[in-house]
Amino acid sequence: MKILVINGPNLNMLGIREPEIYGSATYQDLVDIIQREADTMGVEVSFYQSNHEGDLVDAIQQAYGKIDGIVINPAAYTHTSVALLDAVKAVGIPTVEVHISDPDTRDEFRKISYIRAACKATVKGKGFAGYLEAMHILCDSN
Repeated sequence: MKILVINGPNLNMLGIREPEIYGSATYQDLVDIIQREADTMGVEVSFYQSNHEGDLVDAIQQAYGKIDGIVINPAAYTHTSVALLDAVKAVGIPTVEVHISDPDTRDEFRKISYIRAACKATVKGKGFAGYLEAMHILCDSN
């Protein structure tokens, strides 16, 4: 199985950005944790991070016919991007939405997720472990 892990804006700043919410581990720490779990699962994993909405759409579209599942943390675009929703719908690749924190316990506007409508599951508030759970959801349903 091939899984693409997509991370949206500001996730490259993990370890620096609001450590009281996101912790002190870095984006590279996240990638390493996911890679180790993927190796244990026998899953091929690739990573993409961008601060630009159109680049995230392009990554989803380029996954068509090449990737079996997507784990996506759209970050702030969760609450604003119909384009990401439409891209996931267009490619039809099973997708799991992930959030390190629980957006429902934060600002009121963070309770809205546009992409959720195209995802088979959402994992939130479990830190980096949420990404691992998302991979297992994709593998268990495949």
